[in-house]
Amino acid sequence: MSKNPATTRLVPAERLSAITSLIAEGAVFDGSFQTTLDQGIKVDGLLKGNITFETGGTLHVGATGVIENTRLEADYVFIEGKVIGTVIARKALEITGSATLIGDASYDELIDMHPRARVRGKIEYRGDIDAAHNI
Repeated sequence: MSKNPATTRLVPAERLSAITSLIAEGAVFDGSFQTTLDQGIKVDGLLKGNITFETGGTLHVGATGVIENTRLEADYVFIEGKVIGTVIARKALEITGSATLIGDASYDELIDMHPRARVRGKIEYRGDIDAAHNI
């Protein structure tokens, strides 16, 4: 893709490097993206719409990426840019220090919020809160 991502601490690097779809920096996309396939998309431009991976999926919001008024759902969500809307990460949600999230986020398994990440909204764990887990 066009720029190297921040160092990932949680989302597998191979998931990010396997992304083949791109909304490039300077591009504006108005509409929704939906698939049943385990694919990936990186947003470096402006997206106004939803992104839904019904199963699997990796979403990378690059440092210059902005996604507005939206609902995002994927197994892996890696945010470096700005998201205004709702985020659902079924396996891992990672919000880097350059990221801004205005809206609610939920995750089923893992979350990592880097220092200096800006979040205004609710973050909720969707899994079994009473289940034993390894630390």
